[in-house]
Amino acid sequence: MTRSCPGAGNAGPALERRPRLSILLPAYNAGSTLAACLRSITRQTETRWECLVVDDGSSDATASIARSFARRDPRFRLLGGEHRGLVEALNRGLAACRGDFVARMDADDLMHRRRLSRQLGVLDDDPGLVAVGCRVRLFPRRGLGDGMRRYERWLDAIRTERDVRREAFVECPVAHPALTIRRDALTAFGYRDRGWPEDYDLVLRLLAAGRRIGVVPERLVSWRSEPGSLSRSSAAYRIERFTACKAAFLASAFLAGDPRYILWGYGSTGRGLRRALAEHGRRPAFIIELHPGRLGNRIHGAEVVAPERLAELPRLPLVVSVARERARRQIRDRLAALGFLEERDFVCAA
Repeated sequence: MTRSCPGAGNAGPALERRPRLSILLPAYNAGSTLAACLRSITRQTETRWECLVVDDGSSDATASIARSFARRDPRFRLLGGEHRGLVEALNRGLAACRGDFVARMDADDLMHRRRLSRQLGVLDDDPGLVAVGCRVRLFPRRGLGDGMRRYERWLDAIRTERDVRREAFVECPVAHPALTIRRDALTAFGYRDRGWPEDYDLVLRLLAAGRRIGVVPERLVSWRSEPGSLSRSSAAYRIERFTACKAAFLASAFLAGDPRYILWGYGSTGRGLRRALAEHGRRPAFIIELHPGRLGNRIHGAEVVAPERLAELPRLPLVVSVARERARRQIRDRLAALGFLEERDFVCAA
């Protein structure tokens, strides 16, 4: 049963006014971080918000912390219920959102005070945008490995909606706690549990439907990255599940017209993607590689060739699957010089 605590009975006229924006914030055993998160929301320069804290059956102080904020500020609302997982909590909270826009937030992250005003401003200025993200800063900095720092730099380099589209199969191009989206679109698409990241699934479905997603090129969210964070502990966020998600969308869109494709790169990234695409009946006809020990061989029936032979190969869809950003940039430049158009002739999928 779902329980609602919209300010412990003292909401008054403030809650009767329809908010401009709803902050959708699922929380599970977030007692150690929730108060700081909610304080960052109270400091927003944009004040026309409501915040729905969806307590997913926590056994710690999560509900009491949210309830105390709701007593002091009727813009906070607490939705309680049994523990049923993140996707159900998101959809339950979404059904209760009343604003025209929904800003996602996680219970262990922090908002810059201008986050809501800046994202709303961009969405107001361009009615064709369905959603916007922003830059993030991972914290705490102590203990951040090289991989997470590279990921932060990659995210922060995404500045435009074109960047969002072209990077969509490299990784999720918008950090979910940084996403603000029009409520009617989010209600229409909803969240799905497919055993892979629900945020990535949402972004790829929006893009596949032709919806435009922009970015505010400012750091407006501090995104916590610790061993206990969901993105680092949940089975749905393992690399192989991200790969499965990419493969499903590639097979249904970019590779929908032909079961054959050309794969550029056969390191661990390319091998994983090949396996995942094979589950959808998509198999490489050629593999482009630099490794001299592989050239001239066949891998799972695909001839391994050097990049210099690309111009003489059949014009099949090309998937570039290399992990390093610098290598992808060089390949993009090389393909552009050959007349290949990204998103039409090739995609990058790290």
